Amino acid sequence: MTDPAHSGMLRRIRRVADLSQRELAARIGVSKSAVAAAESGRSGLDVRVLGRAAELAGLRLALVDAGGREVPGMDPEAVRDRAGRYYPAHLDTRYGDEEWWYSHQGHGHDREQPWYTFDRARWVRDWHRARDGTPDDHQLPQPGDSPKARAHARRDTHWRAVAEERQRRFLAGEFAHVDPGLTCSCPPECDEVDDGSGPARHATVCACGCDLG
Repeated sequence: MTDPAHSGMLRRIRRVADLSQRELAARIGVSKSAVAAAESGRSGLDVRVLGRAAELAGLRLALVDAGGREVPGMDPEAVRDRAGRYYPAHLDTRYGDEEWWYSHQGHGHDREQPWYTFDRARWVRDWHRARDGTPDDHQLPQPGDSPKARAHARRDTHWRAVAEERQRRFLAGEFAHVDPGLTCSCPPECDEVDDGSGPARHATVCACGCDLG
């Protein structure tokens, strides 16, 4: 079975590079018969070999979509797992502390929480893509991506929102009847039980409950 497109590409490369079949074969490390067979459409060349041939002519191979627009490869700087491996290209990566209840079903909670993960179940992937769209690529690592750093950030955001809300209520006169000397006296344990992801929570030893009024 012949491949006119492949044949035409290789002939174009030779014409631009001004190389004979024998010269091109020597430069890219294949036999002359392999080049001749590829040009006639009887067989093809490995894409890496074809890429080397294109470079000789100052050209490069590219992916194009149905509209002829070039499509870039996936970003080499995208997140990887703890073994340094890329995540499966067809799946969508997310932070390891997102939807923790689902990603650890059946796996126990004694494992170290991963920084990044993905959903294997197609229905979960399809649901996310229907809601949020399909990401162009896997996410890029950013400072503060660790589960611990993200938990701290959520707590900081939560307490900042609490302070802003109390300030708003104070300026609105809602605390006019309250002792003006009242201040937050939450113990450090409150920061451990409240990550800011839901309604305010306080440790059992907390006698303050300053943001529950």
